[in-house]
Amino acid sequence: MVVGSDLPADLRGLVDLWLKYDKDTDTRAEIEQLVEGKQWSELHARLDSRISFGTAGLRAKMEAGFSRMNSLTVLQASQGLARYIAEQFPERKIAVVGHDHRYNSDRFARVTLAAFLQLGFKVYYLCLPQGSQKEEFVHTPMVPFTINQVGASVGVMITASHNPKMDNGYKVYYANGCQIIPPHDRLIAKSIEENLIPFERAWDCDNLISEGLESYQLCDVKENMTAAYVNTLKDKLLKTHLKPAEKPWFIYTPMHGVGYEIFKRIADNVLGLCEDRDFCYVKEQQNPDPAFPTVNFPNPEEKGALDMAITLAKAKNISLVLANDPDADRFSAAVKIGEKWKQLTGNEIGFLFAFYEWEMYTCLDERFKKNHPLAMINSTVSSQMIKSMAEIENFHFEDTLTGFKWLGNQAKVLEEKGYYVPFGYEEAIGYMFPSVEHDKDGISAAIVFLQMYSKWQSEGRTLIDVLEAGYEKYGVFKEYNGYYVVPDPALTNKLFEKIRNSYVSLGKRYPSEIGPTFQVMSFRDLTVGFQSDTQDHKPLLPVDSSSQMITATLKPVHSQNSIPERVRFTIRGSGTEPKLKVYIEAVSNTEAAAQDLALQAWDALKTEWFKPSENGISTVF
Repeated sequence: MVVGSDLPADLRGLVDLWLKYDKDTDTRAEIEQLVEGKQWSELHARLDSRISFGTAGLRAKMEAGFSRMNSLTVLQASQGLARYIAEQFPERKIAVVGHDHRYNSDRFARVTLAAFLQLGFKVYYLCLPQGSQKEEFVHTPMVPFTINQVGASVGVMITASHNPKMDNGYKVYYANGCQIIPPHDRLIAKSIEENLIPFERAWDCDNLISEGLESYQLCDVKENMTAAYVNTLKDKLLKTHLKPAEKPWFIYTPMHGVGYEIFKRIADNVLGLCEDRDFCYVKEQQNPDPAFPTVNFPNPEEKGALDMAITLAKAKNISLVLANDPDADRFSAAVKIGEKWKQLTGNEIGFLFAFYEWEMYTCLDERFKKNHPLAMINSTVSSQMIKSMAEIENFHFEDTLTGFKWLGNQAKVLEEKGYYVPFGYEEAIGYMFPSVEHDKDGISAAIVFLQMYSKWQSEGRTLIDVLEAGYEKYGVFKEYNGYYVVPDPALTNKLFEKIRNSYVSLGKRYPSEIGPTFQVMSFRDLTVGFQSDTQDHKPLLPVDSSSQMITATLKPVHSQNSIPERVRFTIRGSGTEPKLKVYIEAVSNTEAAAQDLALQAWDALKTEWFKPSENGISTVF
C-alpha cells in the first residue's frame, strides 16, 4: 500500500495505517506526496503523535496526519465522542452539530454527522444547505443554545474561533449546555482511542445524511433555532430602549466571520435599528471569508485589528466601534475620547457590564431580590475589580478556573442555589449572559453593550465617566499581561519545578517575598493543591496535577501611596500553545501608579522566577 520503496521502517506502519483509514482524497494525496518527496521529518511530525482531546476539544492546523485537524481525525473524535455519550445517555441520544465558515468546516461537520447517525442519534443540524445549495453557517453560541432548547445530550461546533486562517477546531458541549470539564475530557479521549477504526459507513456521508433527512433522524433546525434565539434575546436581554444622541451612532464589524447575518437580524427585530440610519458595517469585512484578507490575525484583541472600523468611524464622525471575532462568541469595543480612540480592554468591558447589571438589579422588585440575591463571576486571570465592587455593594462574587467551561458550570451551580447570575466574563473579551446560554456570546454582549451605552449617554454619562467613577469607588485596577514563548513543552514543567524548589528548599510551603520589591500576602498552587489563606490550606478551586498554575497576591515593600496597594498575578502553562502565560493586575490610587506597580511585578517575576536567558524562553507582551 505504501508509495515509495525507500520509506524508513519507523514510518512504514504509520503511513500504511493512514492510507488504510483515510478516504479523503485530498489528505491521502498530501501523505503520498510527502512520501514521494522523502519528507521524513515532516511525516514524523504529522504521524508520530495523535492530536490530543482536552477540555477545549480539538484545535490544530488543517493538514493530513494524526496530529492535525482533518477529516479522519475529526471522524475518529466523533466516533469516540458518540460512543461515550451513548453510554452516558442511552435513552437520550440527541446531538446538535453546527459549523462556521472556515476552510473545511462543512466537511468536518459532515463526518461528524455520519458518526452520530450511525449510532442511532437524532441529530439537530444547524447548517444544512437549502434548496439553492447556499452554504449555511452559525455563530458558536447557537450550539449550546440549541442543546438547551431541544434537550440534547451533546453538541459539537466546528470552529477555530479567532485562530489563524489555516487552523480549525472541534468544540464539545455537554448535556447541560456547557463546555466539557473533567472527568469527561479524559473519558472522551479514552473512548476516542478505543474507536479509531472507521465505522462501516464512516465515509458514506452523503447517503447517511439523505437517509437521515428522509427518516427525520436528521433535522434541519437553523431557522427555528435562530428565531428562538432572537426571541430569547428580546425577552431576556432587552431592558432599556435605545436613545442615541446622534445618527448613525456606531460601526459594526464581524471580522470576516459569521456575525453579520445574526447581528443584522437582531438589530432589525430586537433593537429596531436600521443600517445607515443607525449604524454602518465595515463593508470589506462584512461577509464570511475564511481567508480573512484585511487582517493579519482575525482577533479583535490584536493590535490593528479594528483599524479599518475606526477609519470608517472617523470618516463618518461616529464615536463607537463594535466588533465580534470570526465565530461571534467574543466581543470588543473602541470609543472616541476627544480626538483620540481607545480600544477598551477585556477587563474594562467586563467591569462596565458588571456595573450596568448591578444598576439594573437595584431597580428590580424587592421580593425578587430577597429570593434571588445577586451573584457575578469571572475567571481567576481576570480583574478583581468586580470582587472589590461586590465587597462594597454587598453582592456575591466568585472566581473560577480559566475558560467558560468553568464559568458556565459555576453559573449553573449558583443559579441552583437561588442566586441571580446576570453576568460572567473572562479578560480575553469573552462575556456570558446566562439567561441565553451558559457560554460566552459576542452577539448577546453587543446587544447589552448598546443598551448600556445608550442608557448612560441619555443620562449624560460616558463609558469613561463610569470607568473613572468605578476607579474612585472601588480602586484603580490595571493589568500588565503577557507570555513567554516556551520552545519545548517539557520546559514549562521544569520551570515551574525550579520556582517551587526556590522556596521548598528553604523549608517553606510558599515564598514570603518576590525579590526585594514585594511581600507575598497569599499564595495558591493548583498543581500541588495548596492555598495559604484557607483554614486547611486546600484550594477553593479544582486542583489539576497535570497542569501548571500559580496565583499570588503581593504587597509592595516600599509603598508611598495613601491607600493600600497590592498586586495579584497568575502564571500558567498554556494547554494549546507553546506559551507560559502571565496575568498581572495592580490596584492603586491612580492609573499611572497602578500601571507602574504592575510593571514592577512583571520585572520582579522576570528577574526572580522566569530568568529568560537562563531558562531558554523569550518574552512577548
